[in-house]
Amino acid sequence: MNVVQHSEEKLRSALVSKLPAVAKLYSDYTEGERRLLEEGLHPGKRGSLFQPITLHSDSDWIVAHPEEPQDFEAFYRDPYRKTPDTGHSTIYIQTIGSFGDVGLQTDRYVEWLRDYCQAFFCGLSVELLPAVSVSETGCSFRVNSSSHNLQILTGDLLRFLGKRKPKDAFCIVGITMIDLYPKDSWNFVFGQASLSDGMGVFSFARYDDHFYSRNYAGRVKKKLQLRQGDYSVFQGYYTPPITSTLLLRSCKTITHETGHMFGIKHCQWMNCVMQGSNHLEESDRRPLDLCPICLHKLQVAGGFKIADRYKALLRWMEDDESQLSEAEGAAAHHSAVHFHKPTEAFNESRLWLRSCLDRLEIS
Repeated sequence: MNVVQHSEEKLRSALVSKLPAVAKLYSDYTEGERRLLEEGLHPGKRGSLFQPITLHSDSDWIVAHPEEPQDFEAFYRDPYRKTPDTGHSTIYIQTIGSFGDVGLQTDRYVEWLRDYCQAFFCGLSVELLPAVSVSETGCSFRVNSSSHNLQILTGDLLRFLGKRKPKDAFCIVGITMIDLYPKDSWNFVFGQASLSDGMGVFSFARYDDHFYSRNYAGRVKKKLQLRQGDYSVFQGYYTPPITSTLLLRSCKTITHETGHMFGIKHCQWMNCVMQGSNHLEESDRRPLDLCPICLHKLQVAGGFKIADRYKALLRWMEDDESQLSEAEGAAAHHSAVHFHKPTEAFNESRLWLRSCLDRLEIS
């Protein structure tokens, strides 16, 4: 295992910038905010809130996909990055295909994702568009020759999202529980985006703990004959159960990919949700939130108070979601099933957020 180390001077330059006009943005933070952000100058130091990146194999993203690190100055001066404005300040989420058995838990899962994005991208509005079936997208599809599961074509989905994108959208994000492929020669892809158009589509199918097992319930019969345009094969198709781990992985993916819409590139400075990942094990190593350098980027784009954002995220993790409305409660009682937000996998992040708020509040 190798550790990616940067000098304090390099990290400070990446966070603050040596250009006075850009550095002025950093000086606008409060003393508490600067104290928190500057903990990132010593990642891995005992008691630090931030940790260095560890590389476990040559298949990890940084090794396999060399990229120029993006410091704050490069982000801020990028002429192509998109910034929310008064006419384009809403993130829209479009669900595609089934997200499990229709009912309270499925509805709440999508709402939990929406609410998490609302807290993560503090200050912006996040809205759910009416769900659509796979057939409504008109997309091409296939059976993967290796994993034997159904897949849908990302390019077709992006074209569909382009037609659905509301005029006041900052971006539109399509999410699905069906596996994706970008072209015939590729095995699969977790997602694909058009950053210039503010669109992306991402799949959570491979976040099922059993996806890579031979007993995966999403495998289809080898003799199945597909006909393009006949979407009946998707009726009743398997979707993974909604677990705490699936919710955690989904929150990471949707915020990581939406972060790219703001012009934030893959992080190479320290442990961060904006790190690239080549595989699930690497994705699971990423933290749920941003490093100081990427947080600075998002804050300048969104204009929020750092403490307000952390409090919103903490509320999302700690809110008692077991309190249903009268109608929902009656339905849950009738089905003898009780749903709550499964945030057990978020415990480490919950403690981390409290520590961040403690740092901000030290006088």
